[in-house]
Amino acid sequence: MSRVQLALRVADLEGSVAFYTKLFGVEPAKRRPGYANFAVAEPPLKLVLIEGEADEDARLDHLGVEVGSTEQVTAAANRLKDAGLITAEENDTSCCYALQDKVWVTGPGGEPWEIYVVKADADTLAKATEAASACCAPA
Repeated sequence: MSRVQLALRVADLEGSVAFYTKLFGVEPAKRRPGYANFAVAEPPLKLVLIEGEADEDARLDHLGVEVGSTEQVTAAANRLKDAGLITAEENDTSCCYALQDKVWVTGPGGEPWEIYVVKADADTLAKATEAASACCAPA
């Protein structure tokens, strides 16, 4: 199983949850303070909402591909490196209330992409050494 992830930073988390619940016809799969995510079956999508500043327009936070195993993350990292792309790997990292293994790469427009697997739930939005607003930015 793999699906594309779209992470948005939104000013009105509750309003955004209500909108995307209606748009996709599903309730959030996970709700935490300042955070919600939807696991949409059709189209296969992981939509992540991260609460931003109250006066900010919604904006892209990052993009991703969720995969089913650490081996798939490792294979993606090797493929990206072999293609000459610069990668940043993180293992057993806490991000978006989940323990993850991931590899980051940056697109030509500066857009951050992650390929990741969720290994377990976590109690925090970000690693203890990061500010919550930088949760999902590559190191």
